[in-house]
Amino acid sequence: MSVNNEMKKILVTGCNGQLGREIQKEYENDGAMLICTDVGDLDISDNEQVMRYVRDLQPDVIMNCAAYTAVDACENEWDLAYRINAIGPRNLAIAARETGAKLMHISTDYVFEGNAHEPYTEFDEVHPVSAYGKTKLEGERFVQQFAERYFILRTAWLYGEGNNFAKTMLRLAESHDEVRVVCDQFGSPTSAAELAKVMHRLEPTENYGLFHATCEGSCSWADFAEEIFRLAGKTTKVTRVTTEEYGSTTKRPAYSVLDNYMLRLTTDARMADWKDALRAYLG
Repeated sequence: MSVNNEMKKILVTGCNGQLGREIQKEYENDGAMLICTDVGDLDISDNEQVMRYVRDLQPDVIMNCAAYTAVDACENEWDLAYRINAIGPRNLAIAARETGAKLMHISTDYVFEGNAHEPYTEFDEVHPVSAYGKTKLEGERFVQQFAERYFILRTAWLYGEGNNFAKTMLRLAESHDEVRVVCDQFGSPTSAAELAKVMHRLEPTENYGLFHATCEGSCSWADFAEEIFRLAGKTTKVTRVTTEEYGSTTKRPAYSVLDNYMLRLTTDARMADWKDALRAYLG
């Protein structure tokens, strides 16, 4: 099959993750050519492989959805987390600069310490407290250092097609009358479909820089669980516990609500309220 040379080429890494899958749906009728890769096709932590792949492909845009997101595991596997979350974006940024591609990189609310009392904006001071947050922040810095045309989108509490909190809660509801859920960590549950829409809106523009991109509003994990059960018609009771009572060994931000300040000021893109997005997701 011959490919139109004028067709925009978008390289997507981490295509089998929740966001990667939503990007594929979002671009179905766009007319762009999506080249979808996962770790078996392209190891972003291998600089030579990345350079060779990007030079051969000559993409117009690179969307990096690949990440090592297992927060607890990152504590014990620093090198692996650093290779995927920091070296990977660095390699893609260098390749993007050399080939003239735009780079769209996904980051996280975990770059913040999480002791605030109001939503974090893009210009608030970062101070990650976990290995996951630290390696993701290094990834951001490498993108800013090496890429010339980039978008960095920080998101949070992402759910979509794949393993996520909502799916876990619904699975537990099948066999449990009661679940223990943390009530003292606050954030913004974000639909991968909503994030993919914002990426699609930003991608053709030259409105580069750092953006927060989460669904509007905020809640605790316990509130999130209760809303999932309510919308799904489940009677499972949510027992609220503190982070300490839950017994997690990894430090997580207690409050990591993000304010989509730059999106609001520089675009007409708006993300749905978290409850509306969850209702659409549960369908």
